[in-house]
Order: sequence, then structure tokens, then C-alpha cells
Amino acid sequence: MLNKTQLIGRLGADPEVRSLNDGAKVTNLRLATTDTWKDRETGERQERTEWHRVTVWGDGSANYLAHATKGAMLLIEGRLCTRKWTDADGAERTSTEVVVQPRAGGQVRILAGRSERRGSDTNPAGGNRRQTAATGSDQPDLGL
Repeated sequence: MLNKTQLIGRLGADPEVRSLNDGAKVTNLRLATTDTWKDRETGERQERTEWHRVTVWGDGSANYLAHATKGAMLLIEGRLCTRKWTDADGAERTSTEVVVQPRAGGQVRILAGRSERRGSDTNPAGGNRRQTAATGSDQPDLGL
């Protein structure tokens, strides 16, 4: 079975990094993805934005995401997780989030900053390269 989610979207706020009691770091993100289409009846452009909660585990990821700010375009690869809990009023609540664990094959890539165009990160040797939170090494830009 496969539980894999891949999103490309923009940060709705700066990443929030927390340190746990054992010293591990977890980063919470809010990512917006937008679908656009042309209405068949009116011919007008329509748009729908979905907001996604993303939790990224690991110190390396937290350090990497320190360079991302609100509006940055990110590629997220992780798995869907649904949590259930009871709120203060006694009502049962659920939330679904994307969980990224680089050691389990998940990754986060900064594709562009807030005011940058995609593909603007170039290296002196030529060609587009970006560093990923999953491996911390340069990888070729796949033009995502």
C-alpha cells in the first residue's frame, strides 16, 4: 500500500519551529495550493485555494526551512495523517495533515522565494541546483 502526498504551493506564514523535550525539532507549515479554471458558461476565470497543514520532522529540515518565508514556493513530499481529539467543549474534532519525515523518504524543497521566479536558483558552474532538506545535498532541479 502507498500513502504518499506531493504538493507544490506557497507558504501562508513563516515556518514555526519547535524544540521537543528530547531536543528534536519539528516544523509546522501552512501551505496554499490553488486550482484555476475557465468557467464553461461565463468564460470567467475561476480560482479555488486549498490550505494544507504540514508537519516536518528533523533538525536538518528545521535549519533548511529557516530560509523559507511567507510566500515562498515549496515542494512537499510526505504522507497523509488524520488525528482525532476532543476539544475543550467536549466535541470530537479531526484534522488531516501532511507529515514529512526525511528519514522515511519525505522531502521539502524551496522552489522559489516570495519574489523569485521558479528556476532562479543557479549555481556558478551552470544549471539549476537546489539543496533539499531530505539529504542536505545538491540535486538537479527537475523543473517542478
